[in-house]
Amino acid sequence: MLRLAAAIVVLAFVASAWPSPAQDVIVRVTRDGGNVMVEADFSVAATQDEAWDVLTDFDHMTQILSNVDASRITGRDGNRIEVTQKSHAQAGPLRLSLDSVRQVELTPKTEIKSRITKSNDVKSSDFTTRLVGEGGLTKVTVRGILVPTGLAAAAATPEAVEANTRRQYTELRDEILRRKNHEPTPPCILAKNCPQS
Repeated sequence: MLRLAAAIVVLAFVASAWPSPAQDVIVRVTRDGGNVMVEADFSVAATQDEAWDVLTDFDHMTQILSNVDASRITGRDGNRIEVTQKSHAQAGPLRLSLDSVRQVELTPKTEIKSRITKSNDVKSSDFTTRLVGEGGLTKVTVRGILVPTGLAAAAATPEAVEANTRRQYTELRDEILRRKNHEPTPPCILAKNCPQS
């Protein structure tokens, strides 16, 4: 009995020391010359439909992401859509404003392919987001290559891209859970003044 009790205590300690999949957003960023490779992974305690509805809600991204100032679908052809966005990014003391037009191809509920076709500070950006249901969780994986230009190229250090990417997907995951639990949008997201982590 003492051994069993000790084992339970050890397991409880180990479980509390490691973040659960639903609480952790893992981001890896590497740079090769002008190319910035980004990988992001997270799981959320929600259905695939619930996660999909948030990740593809481009008309309401200003209410989901603290760095998106304007977002709307400006064209649609079946599962291909055009999204026009205005956003900002923080790179140390620099705040960069970004305007972009993206072509997005949807494979409903499982895959989102996004490619920038027009931007003031990005030469190219190709990302694929995949969703997989696993029990009571949905696993989201993101893989992409970003090629910034101008001032953005100098500011897009791996550390800055990693911080901004983690923030973005943390906010997306939080919105999935908010909608599932019928909770309101935090005022700081609407005011675009959420504290930087």
